Amino acid sequence: MSFAGDSIVIFVSQVFFFIGAWLFFVKKLFKDYEVRHVMIQLLFCITLTLSCTMFELIIFEILEVLDSSSSNIPFVNSEYIRYATFLVWIGFLVIFWKIGDPFPILSTKQGLLSIEQLVSRIGVIGVTVMALLSGFGAVNYPYTSMRYFIREVTISDVHNIEKKLKQAMDMILVKKKRIAVAKKQAANNSLHSVKQGIWSMLSSATSRKQENISQLRLEVAGLEELSRQLFLEAHEARNMLQRIQWSKTWEGIYFNFLGYIFSVYCLWKIFICTVNIIFDRVGKKDPVTRGIEIAIHWMGFNFDVNFGLSKSLFILWDV
Repeated sequence: MSFAGDSIVIFVSQVFFFIGAWLFFVKKLFKDYEVRHVMIQLLFCITLTLSCTMFELIIFEILEVLDSSSSNIPFVNSEYIRYATFLVWIGFLVIFWKIGDPFPILSTKQGLLSIEQLVSRIGVIGVTVMALLSGFGAVNYPYTSMRYFIREVTISDVHNIEKKLKQAMDMILVKKKRIAVAKKQAANNSLHSVKQGIWSMLSSATSRKQENISQLRLEVAGLEELSRQLFLEAHEARNMLQRIQWSKTWEGIYFNFLGYIFSVYCLWKIFICTVNIIFDRVGKKDPVTRGIEIAIHWMGFNFDVNFGLSKSLFILWDV
């Protein structure tokens, strides 16, 4: 493909990635909330778009979809761009080194810049981040997709909670009106007593009004806290009702089935990891390598993974 064709492919794919990231942010992450900060949406969409583009470039390089000469743009080879890239790279290394300081990596047996220290930082930080992400996904996916974790809620339960919320809001409104009326009466009594010169006679009545206002404020504060709890309960009940309705669709049945499969897989991984730790076993092949072997030997795909990855690294280094 020519440079123009490669540019069109990358540009169109980035547009699709950006639209998909925007829809995912609005429809999935914050579907029940009004996000008014457009800059947050833009940063999320741009970050996800660039991440997908990098993954797309690696896949395209392995499959030899794009032309390798398209990466060699003339102005990229200028000295200023190279110096700027070098400075950014040094800054990234400094930040990466500082991130590894909380981890127990440094050892007195090896030097500060030894290969053991560098590989340990990459391994420990990478494994920690991947463990956090995979652990969250392993727990969150069955909880959000399986019917077993959905609390049984009926439409009458939702209506009862919403009715209680409406009653609480009505009581808050009534008591706030009483507070406003009491304040107005207190102000009128004070003004009238000044004009008539009988402040001593009405001081006791005014103090009782102030006491009633403070008591009403306490009651309003309690009702507002109750209304917040009822709102959260109503929101959760609505979500559960939507999940129940979704679980009855074909999509819900499919994800429920996948949830059981991945739950069994997670239990198997926990068991086999425990066995490997106890008996000091070391795995020979990772799942990615095993999947590529199946794709090549059993499904007939023909591509040189080592050559493609090496070529990608050389192109990124040349840029």
